[in-house]
Amino acid sequence: MKSGKITILGIESSCDETAASVCIDGKIFSNIIANQSVHEQYGGVVPELASRAHIQNIVPVVNTALQTSFPSANLHNILKTVNAIAFTQAPGLIGSLLVGSQFAKSLALSLNIPLVGVHHMQAHVLANMIDDQKPSFPFLCLTVSGGHTQIVVCDSPLVMKVIGESIDDAAGEAFDKSAKLLGLPYPGGPLIDKYAQTGNPDRFTFPEPQIPGLNFSFSGLKTSILYFLEEQRSNNENFIEHNLADICASIQQRIVTILLNKLKKASLQTGIKDICLAGGVSANSGLRKRFEEMGKKYQWNTFIPEFQYCTDNAAMIAITGYYKFKANEFSDLSVSPTARAEW
Repeated sequence: MKSGKITILGIESSCDETAASVCIDGKIFSNIIANQSVHEQYGGVVPELASRAHIQNIVPVVNTALQTSFPSANLHNILKTVNAIAFTQAPGLIGSLLVGSQFAKSLALSLNIPLVGVHHMQAHVLANMIDDQKPSFPFLCLTVSGGHTQIVVCDSPLVMKVIGESIDDAAGEAFDKSAKLLGLPYPGGPLIDKYAQTGNPDRFTFPEPQIPGLNFSFSGLKTSILYFLEEQRSNNENFIEHNLADICASIQQRIVTILLNKLKKASLQTGIKDICLAGGVSANSGLRKRFEEMGKKYQWNTFIPEFQYCTDNAAMIAITGYYKFKANEFSDLSVSPTARAEW
């Protein structure tokens, strides 16, 4: 170790955000994110375009993260203080992951420092360990993103178990696909949240899937929304335009109810009262509000990361790298990124 402090450079490139962060002794000193607006015109992320943008963004993003954390030092001296490079190994778009992993490998090799591969979903959970107010172990975490919906039991920073997950679409997909049915541009999930804030969530009723145990399903909900809109538009072609806020509020309420009913069930089954949200959909205002209300009702200790740590970011990679560094969990240079990977 180069000094008494543990300094981790985290790199995230799993989808369409190029991000870098510096974590020193478990505290985040920078969290730089470059978004890719090129995908908006296509209605979704185009993998090849995402990879090209990562190549363009990764050097300036990493440089900015380092300079922000050490504003009075030159880059050469800053790099000497870094103890390890943490990077997103899985899951994600393979081309995007390759850019981040190859950069991390090259930098780690040139500096002769360890490499730490990080699972993206584990990092989302550990985003709850960034703030000063942290959950106590064991805790439950509902991770909700565009590609994943899971309930996780966390016994320690590096010991986690998935006890419930979506058997088809993720909650984030349900938001985005519903938004597409409404004619909203990509990314549609945040727009549903925006319009829902002025709508009546009880105006329209959508079914709640009856899935046993702690697993989720959202594909049937999406289908019911499709049929509902088709029927209403057959009678009034301007139905969506005239009722957009109420439709969004009703869709959001159903998705949030599905999520929190399963989370309540998980708390009852495990007896765990420290409960967290994580993932991009945890930035949804309706979910955050209902989660906190439920926490008060059932006497949970609730935790939600700051907005900047909810969506894909490198701070969560860096904090995970910090815990893995302390446990001597390193990757060698033969490590390969993986588009899909179990925990």
